[in-house]
Amino acid sequence: MLRLPALLALTLTLAVGSVTASSASAAPPSAFPQAEGGLRQAALADAALRDVVVVGNSVDGTVSFIDSRTYKNLGSIDVIPDLDDVLGAMDPFRRAAYEIVKQQAGGDKFVDDAHVSPDGRTLYVSRGNLGDAAAYDIASGRQLWRTAVAGLKADHATLSPDGKTFVISAITDSKAQTMDTATGRIAGEFPTGTYPHENMYSANGARIYNMSIGITSFLKAFNFLKGTKQVTVADAKTLKVVRKYTFDVGVRPAVITPDEKTMYAQLSYLNGFIEYDLVTGKTVRTVEMPFSAAAGAMNPDDYPQNSAHHGMAMNAAGDKLCMSGTIDDYTAVVSRPGLTTDGFVHYPQGSLPYWTVTSPDGKHCFVSLSNRDEVSVVDYATAKEVARVKVGDFPQRERVAKLAEGALGGLTR
Repeated sequence: MLRLPALLALTLTLAVGSVTASSASAAPPSAFPQAEGGLRQAALADAALRDVVVVGNSVDGTVSFIDSRTYKNLGSIDVIPDLDDVLGAMDPFRRAAYEIVKQQAGGDKFVDDAHVSPDGRTLYVSRGNLGDAAAYDIASGRQLWRTAVAGLKADHATLSPDGKTFVISAITDSKAQTMDTATGRIAGEFPTGTYPHENMYSANGARIYNMSIGITSFLKAFNFLKGTKQVTVADAKTLKVVRKYTFDVGVRPAVITPDEKTMYAQLSYLNGFIEYDLVTGKTVRTVEMPFSAAAGAMNPDDYPQNSAHHGMAMNAAGDKLCMSGTIDDYTAVVSRPGLTTDGFVHYPQGSLPYWTVTSPDGKHCFVSLSNRDEVSVVDYATAKEVARVKVGDFPQRERVAKLAEGALGGLTR
């Protein structure tokens, strides 16, 4: 499909041609204006944006795009087309480290996080065990750049509101790094706690929040060896750390209210979540969720990456929370400010609900069921499942985005 500049150039050519043709052959005055209008409509259709949920299929090494209104899987894009080249270029030390990371991660995990540019045409991916980030032109599938992060593994990432900065956790190097999305060049970094995990921008884009989880391979009894578990707040422009909040255990997925006064967070080993006052730096409430029969019998050291609950989102109205009960195989919808449970969506044992994200319309929660290769769609208002979507192998992180209609042709269905 023609790009917008090409279409405009062609429109201009036709417009000039219409003057010449009118003089030479007395063509009907309406003939060329109709063609020009058709090209304009095609250009607008190509540039139109569709609300989607982006799903990183970690084991597949693909990213799926779900229409957030129809729940249709629009297709996917391969984000490890260069896998053999990357592995082949590793020296013996780096290859040995890759195998260790792979073992600790429970196998190949190629997509840790994925975001789409504001114009809906470029995909940015944190490539987990490969320890790098890469950008792709969605329409063609072409890799635009690839950049290795510090250390051995790339973790959670976020994209700045203007789409110019990709923030990614260099998990084994205790830092978050920023990349220029135009070139992939590392533009800056800031120190974090041990094993930095989630990154998120404040609602106004002025600050970056980073949550660290500590070294997950140590047993719970050796929590003191896991390192510093904290929330690090950095100025988004200068990357200067402006505040730290220290915790006894790792900070898992979290949501922060737009006024930046309250954080709801899941913690390592906690089958539930906390309400945390970001002004005073204190936990206000701890909410324990019910264990399933299978989860109640588990040893905490068997929790996946120390997580009992892993996945939290808030609806657009700010009065509902959606969280995945990872070891319990359910999604819970909780009302705030009372923090009372509205209901549960239960899944077959072993489904591993692992992440949640609120749809662009703010009314539904998309939950990745990693072991079922599915995404569950839950209605905030009713706490009921309204759809189930098949995706790729081990869907892990989900993000919301806008996809250019002109890029749809590049997806594999």
